[in-house]
Amino acid sequence: MNEPARLPHGTEPGAPLEADVIELPRPKRRGIYVLPNAITLAALFAGFYAVVMAMNGRFEVACLAVLVAAVLDSLDGRVARMTHTQSAFGEQMDSLCDMVGFGAAPALIVYEWALKGLGKSGLIAAFVYCAGAALRLARFNTNIGIVDKRYFQGLPSPAAAALVVGLIWVMDDAGFKDVSKLPWLAWSAFGVTLYAGLTMVTNAPFYSFKVWGGRRTVPFAVIVGIALVIALVNVHPPIVLFAMFCLYGLSGYAIYAWRKAKGQRTSVIATSTEEPEEKGLHP
Repeated sequence: MNEPARLPHGTEPGAPLEADVIELPRPKRRGIYVLPNAITLAALFAGFYAVVMAMNGRFEVACLAVLVAAVLDSLDGRVARMTHTQSAFGEQMDSLCDMVGFGAAPALIVYEWALKGLGKSGLIAAFVYCAGAALRLARFNTNIGIVDKRYFQGLPSPAAAALVVGLIWVMDDAGFKDVSKLPWLAWSAFGVTLYAGLTMVTNAPFYSFKVWGGRRTVPFAVIVGIALVIALVNVHPPIVLFAMFCLYGLSGYAIYAWRKAKGQRTSVIATSTEEPEEKGLHP
């Protein structure tokens, strides 16, 4: 009679033999992509540099640094999509850098420029703007999958920052110094700062211009219009750019009023959420 096969010493009956054990490949570690995150870091540096320049009284340079941060912020996501280097790390880093460049930096710049002369009122306006930027970025991250991509829900934080620093740039270029001692200009900055901060957390739809990106084609007239805008900006950049920022800052309410008058849906929420506490919040 054939003897039963002997198990290796220390092996219990029914346990898999070493030859039967299959080692699964270890999951690859997700790396950190250099190019899009380097652009995001450059935007963070621009925001930080803007704060430093405002502390030194160089408000024109501070405003330009915030505008540079806005340009870089518009590039990092597009570069990540074009190079297929999107990552959760990059998304979180982008939000944190946006809070510095378009939340804290403009609030501190406008406070140093004009609002500190208003006492507690100026402090409140600067904080409302900073808090509005934080709330707007948090809502953007949580609603990113249910918002109509053609529109932003509320004024985007780069546009809000451009609105605030645009006012500072225009007035500084016009020769207004020591603004905290000019009540009319200080209160104007107060109003613009409050408007930008509160508009970031409204539900007004602001056009995102995303339908023009990527591989989508546009009419020839659009290219001609872009060329005319570039030529117009070259006439006097501070005034022309600030006028464009103001028009965009008002456009969301204009779109909301137009849709309301036409009886159309005013919310930019594309699909309703399933959470019970969210029902009825997005008519």
